[in-house]
Amino acid sequence: MDAPSRATQLTFISSCKKPLELLLEQAAQKDPGFDLYWFSIFRHEPVITVYTMQSLPLISVIIVVWNSKKHLAACLGCLLMQTLGEFEIILVDNGSEDGALDELRDKYSSPDLHIHRLSSNLGFAAANNIGARLARGKWLALLNADAYPEPDWLKNLLNAAQQNPEYTTFSSRQLQYNRPDLLDGAGDEYHVSGLAWRRYYNHTEKDHGFSQEEVFGACAAAAMYRREDFLRVGGFDEDYFSYFEDVDLSFRLRLAGGRCLYVPKAIVHHVGSASTGKISDFVIYHGHRNLVWTFLKDMPALLFWLYLPLHLLMNLYFLVSFTVKGKGRAIFKAKWDAIKHIPAVLKKRKMMQSQRRASLSEIHRLMSKGLLTPYWASRQRKKANGRNQ
Repeated sequence: MDAPSRATQLTFISSCKKPLELLLEQAAQKDPGFDLYWFSIFRHEPVITVYTMQSLPLISVIIVVWNSKKHLAACLGCLLMQTLGEFEIILVDNGSEDGALDELRDKYSSPDLHIHRLSSNLGFAAANNIGARLARGKWLALLNADAYPEPDWLKNLLNAAQQNPEYTTFSSRQLQYNRPDLLDGAGDEYHVSGLAWRRYYNHTEKDHGFSQEEVFGACAAAAMYRREDFLRVGGFDEDYFSYFEDVDLSFRLRLAGGRCLYVPKAIVHHVGSASTGKISDFVIYHGHRNLVWTFLKDMPALLFWLYLPLHLLMNLYFLVSFTVKGKGRAIFKAKWDAIKHIPAVLKKRKMMQSQRRASLSEIHRLMSKGLLTPYWASRQRKKANGRNQ
């Protein structure tokens, strides 16, 4: 299959922007009697605007917005071009300061569009959990504001779910927005050391990721979860704030007996790290603190003790590596804060492991085990970082 050209991709993204106002107006005309109401919800007490629908949607698309004005119009435009019509859109604004939702608030109203404003940035994990509790669909489709789905994205995810009822999570095929000839990911891999990465990241699009197959987990930039299972395991761990929260969720869903299917026909074009930067101190801190918590909390006992030496060696390597690169403060703070909260993490571990339904072999089967596999994955990421600097 030939990779899409840059011109083709730009035409696609541009086509998403143009119909936004028209489609929202048409949606409002379908149900002129919808009600508008305000209320506060959960311990966070956000002010929320909700446009109600007369019938329950099949899918609830949740987009967490934080200073996403640059990307949001195109993202929404692409969603409103979906060939599947049975869905609602829930926007959770994480205290944006760039007026990301101003135009939507002032100009648009639709029974399918729900806007929820939070007074401050509660993090990707907490904001998605709020959206999930408000959602009414059987399925939760999580989408980053800088991810642009192709018109049949939702349809292909739903087809995969209906044809494979033994799966509870579905992962998309992500193409890099700035390099559409390269993959941004094809499901998540989890290594026995505690590292994780997007499968086939930075590999050529025309040569990889065309097989529909089971993967360890889904990247939450563009993933679909059965809402019942998402809520049953507690959603995202809000202590993570952001980064690695989707890996942790995938692990916990797998412990509960869930499985994840990669759907190559469900395609999105992903900018990636549009809000936080690719190798910022923020990314290093949250990613490396949270990967320690995930290993401590989720790894079954036998596997935990078997791979703990490798986990410790990996952490030592990154302490040295990032210090040499001038990021010592961020990496040492990440590991220190991870250690400080071990008692709380162990309490969560006790609860999660006591509710485990999957066998040890089922969990271990889809983990990446090659000793040098993280090295090769890191090389691919460095190639991408080199191009983007």
